[in-house]
Amino acid sequence: MSKQLRTLYDNENAVSFLICMLIFGISGGLNSGSLNNYLHEVLAISQVERGIVEFPRELPGLLLMFIIAILSRFSELKVMNFALLISMTGMIGLGFVGDTRTMAIVSIILFSTGEHMLMPIKQSVAMHMARNGKEGLAMGGVSSLENIGQLIGQYTIPVLFLIVGFIIPGVSVYGKFRHVFLLAAIVLFGAFVIASRIRETHGHIERKKIYFRKKFTKYYILEMFFGARKQVFLTFAPYVLVLNYGAKTEYVAFLYGLWSFINIFLGPLMGRLIDRLGYKLIIVIDTIVLVGLCFLYGFSHRLFPHPIAFAIISVVFVLDAILFMVGMARAVYVKSISNSKAEITTVLSTGVSINHVVSIAIAIAGGIIWQKIGIEGLFSLAAVFGIGSFLFALTLPSPSTISAIRS
Repeated sequence: MSKQLRTLYDNENAVSFLICMLIFGISGGLNSGSLNNYLHEVLAISQVERGIVEFPRELPGLLLMFIIAILSRFSELKVMNFALLISMTGMIGLGFVGDTRTMAIVSIILFSTGEHMLMPIKQSVAMHMARNGKEGLAMGGVSSLENIGQLIGQYTIPVLFLIVGFIIPGVSVYGKFRHVFLLAAIVLFGAFVIASRIRETHGHIERKKIYFRKKFTKYYILEMFFGARKQVFLTFAPYVLVLNYGAKTEYVAFLYGLWSFINIFLGPLMGRLIDRLGYKLIIVIDTIVLVGLCFLYGFSHRLFPHPIAFAIISVVFVLDAILFMVGMARAVYVKSISNSKAEITTVLSTGVSINHVVSIAIAIAGGIIWQKIGIEGLFSLAAVFGIGSFLFALTLPSPSTISAIRS
């Protein structure tokens, strides 16, 4: 391990873990950069149906605390291996039987299950491997590498479309997407091979099966607000680009890639800011910016000519995606009030499940709101959640008062 990594991570497995996150990022980029156009162009999913499809896709997140509980006897590294295998199975399904709605949704659920399992695991492992006081920067490093992988995956999509179209003249629309999904499956297998060779060095950290404690209440409420705003942007923001502005797969992949490129550098910076300024200030700033982005997303088409509105929405899409890194601040807040490592993964997974209770409801209701009222109503609702999140974030304890909470 290089000298620079040794100043950040206190574990010989850090390099292998980081490589796994880089490779998983590639598969995530291949998936995220193509999924919305695939749903529209291959499965003909409408905006209302898009919200309905999001229910089974997000169901693993809702059930995450139970999934992690069932796997509590396994180490975090073993859970990571399971997650990679499950996601790989989902990509294989999309590659071979993804031209029918039922099998496509089953495959999407499988990939999503592995993806959600990794959400708390990667943050927890990064913090466990980090040196004291470097947790934010350690997670920023993981985020940076994952974004490098996503950038590679997202910018591979238009190249792969071009190659497939050249080698197989007259290839179907699904035929192009099939190659993207199968490449993602191969990449995930590579990540699994590397992850399976990582040795346990700190022993198994015993985790509670289901864990609720009063001191984490504010974290859980923050996750509820995050679940609401997250779903509006993750589910409907790219679909606005596809349906309202006719964005092609290559363009959406370009925007995702731009987001990933910026996050390569912004991830470590965000980690440093969290370590130096504290989680509270970062979370408060995030909520303020979010409200402005909601306004632009909902009303740009009424305020500007179509080409200018399209450009503004594209910029807002990238900016909002960048804000998702603030999740590191919430994770640092959890660590700061935890009494042991055993609490962290369980609490983070419970938080993911809680935010999905809200996000699933928003996904279903959001499509109906879009159809009945328009995107103005949909993103005005997101702004309301942003304001609520801002007001609640102001009540968070500052890092200097954490010692009182821990007792």
